[in-house]
Amino acid sequence: MPDLVSVIIPNWNGARFLTTCLESLARQTYYNIEVMVVDNASDDGSQALIKARYPHVKLIELPINRGFTGACNTGLWFARGEIVALLNNDTEVDPAWVAAIVDAFARHPEAGAVASKMLLFERRDHIHTTGDYFTTDGRAGNRGVWELDSGQYDEEAYMFSACGGSSAYRRSLLDAVGGLDDDFFFSGEDVDLGWRANLAGWRCLYTPRAVVYHQLSATGSGVTASFYDGRNLITMLIKNMPSGLWTKYGYRIRRAQFEIARDAVRAWRGQAARARLRGMTTGLIQFPRAWRKRRTIQATRRTTDAQIDAMLTDR
Repeated sequence: MPDLVSVIIPNWNGARFLTTCLESLARQTYYNIEVMVVDNASDDGSQALIKARYPHVKLIELPINRGFTGACNTGLWFARGEIVALLNNDTEVDPAWVAAIVDAFARHPEAGAVASKMLLFERRDHIHTTGDYFTTDGRAGNRGVWELDSGQYDEEAYMFSACGGSSAYRRSLLDAVGGLDDDFFFSGEDVDLGWRANLAGWRCLYTPRAVVYHQLSATGSGVTASFYDGRNLITMLIKNMPSGLWTKYGYRIRRAQFEIARDAVRAWRGQAARARLRGMTTGLIQFPRAWRKRRTIQATRRTTDAQIDAMLTDR
């Protein structure tokens, strides 16, 4: 029997998206799949919908909203697959999505993660991401975002990390470096996991045959996202950036953070701008907590500064 693939879908008040997502999973050409929805105390009828229409889906109901990270980590605890995929509830996957992921892992034993080709749900000839990159000034980004898909990303490539909206991992990677950092709640948790995987010597492979259509920011954006964006990026840098690269790129990183804060101050009347500043301030206040995690991460790393430096981009 082929490897079992566990697909974990975190959900919070996403009933209007679940039918599209779950129906697309039911059409997969790869059959050995377990589908799990971890519900963050939704009050929109999500649980009743799943129980009534999708009895084959394993529903885990959390008593409170534990965010993207809490829901995914709960799913990881219960998942039985040797391959575990995290999938946003506001997605539709191509029928060959799981098969492409399994094939990529089979051909690339060095890969601990696989990134999908994510396209916009309403504009399916435009790209959301073809894998994440990380810059020398300390910022994460989606490769190809908003570009017209004209085949420019139709070759497999190693990326820094996989977008959490449709990321897949070997169980052995997660056992080695841990799951998502539950302190993140949501935003940046996928790149943080990518950092830990890279430091431990794993690779992330982008495969264009694993196609996902994403209703971008349908279930999470605005003020809340701005707060966590600001906080979690600072936490990520404290935890993961090697000391040698802090020496090399510290000025760029600090300048980039200053520019983000400056722009937020200029837009002070906007709630999102104020939330970003609160997040950045919180990230600095929580420095001791991130530093304790850093000690463990850096003590167990297997890659050199030069190897990590080669993964970073200048844009």
